[in-house]
Amino acid sequence: MLTVTENAKEELKRTLLAHTDDPEKALRLKLKKPGQFGLVLGREAEGDCVIEQEGFKVLLVGSDIAELVKDVTIDVRDTPDGPKLSVLRE
Repeated sequence: MLTVTENAKEELKRTLLAHTDDPEKALRLKLKKPGQFGLVLGREAEGDCVIEQEGFKVLLVGSDIAELVKDVTIDVRDTPDGPKLSVLRE
């Protein structure tokens, strides 16, 4: 099962609010290429796994990639450029 840490949820919320004020939109986890994920703005679709933070839908995971991320943890790591989301395989 996908795990999203509290720090990651906060970072997702900050990122979401920096890019939209539409309450119907959230960040969607997408597979860019094998082993590489990205985030895009999107709306909730039937079958999505929805991760919330303080009443905000911050991350949507479609059924198309749910199996790929079942053993994944999304966390935040500090970098010289500031906090960055990272995807870790368990």
